[in-house]
Amino acid sequence: MTDYQGPAFQLVDTITAEELASQGGFQPRTRPLLVKGAVKSWPAWNKWTFAKLAELKRPDGSEVISSFQNGLVEQGVTKEPLDLPVAPYLRELDELAHKIRAEWDGNTGLCPDRIWKSLKPGERFHLNWAHLQSFIANRIYLAQWDILSEFPAMKQDFAIRTLWPGWRMTWQYVFIGPSNTVTGLHYDFPDNWFCQVAGVKEFLLFPPENSPHMHRSKKFDWGATLSDINISKLAEQPQLRADFAKANGLYARVEAGDALFVPKQTWHCVVALEPSVSLAVFGLTLPEVLIGGGRAELKALLHRMHLYRWGNCTCHKMTAAPKTLVSK
Repeated sequence: MTDYQGPAFQLVDTITAEELASQGGFQPRTRPLLVKGAVKSWPAWNKWTFAKLAELKRPDGSEVISSFQNGLVEQGVTKEPLDLPVAPYLRELDELAHKIRAEWDGNTGLCPDRIWKSLKPGERFHLNWAHLQSFIANRIYLAQWDILSEFPAMKQDFAIRTLWPGWRMTWQYVFIGPSNTVTGLHYDFPDNWFCQVAGVKEFLLFPPENSPHMHRSKKFDWGATLSDINISKLAEQPQLRADFAKANGLYARVEAGDALFVPKQTWHCVVALEPSVSLAVFGLTLPEVLIGGGRAELKALLHRMHLYRWGNCTCHKMTAAPKTLVSK
């Protein structure tokens, strides 16, 4: 993969939280926007550390158990999720995070520091796809944890309305995992504010006009459209790899404290550079609820009735999975 350039990228539009506030706040847009430092003024900035989240207990005092995603679900075979206690996982991530920060040399990632820091807005560049070759396929990931339903008081820790004024039906999921986790290529039907509380992630984004190069998958995932392109296995997909290289992407380095606006129908995939805590807040306006939401619920109902893409989905296991924790 050392000779594969892949798609050309440009830096995503970027603004500081202070600049956004001085302009009257966020306005509706169809292109991604990275807001630097948006999360740093929220209670979550100090409260949502690995160590503090590991202290969470259920109302009866018992430990928190959650379902962990085992490996990539957007592409390939869906593996059996693992029901595991959350606290030991979070404490291990805390130790790993300190170790990685102490050893960080800036030479890792799809776009290493020495390149990323020299890029100018509008400049086109290519990524280091060889970075993905050493990834562990079966790494477990606390993905789409509905923590705010289990602990509703924690909703006050995120002042999302300061970024997203006006009425919307919203729902949110937490993503917590080690470095080198991958969220596969897909797009969501609602808009999304992706809030990074801890760690660093690389976002690759492709606006809707790139859809002819994305190889839409028939695999079912509620609220999302998946791609057959597996960015972790591009060497094994020569035809898909060639089409993927024709796309024009946007690159975002989402650091701790940042928030990234991902518009609906924007293809994207995510690679973690460090152990991370992230919150994705999806939102629909009333017309979107009635039209897009109704369509998504109908598909989900047909799927549960085994009438729509049953046996090819992200929500039901297709093979057994090994019970492994974080791989160091």
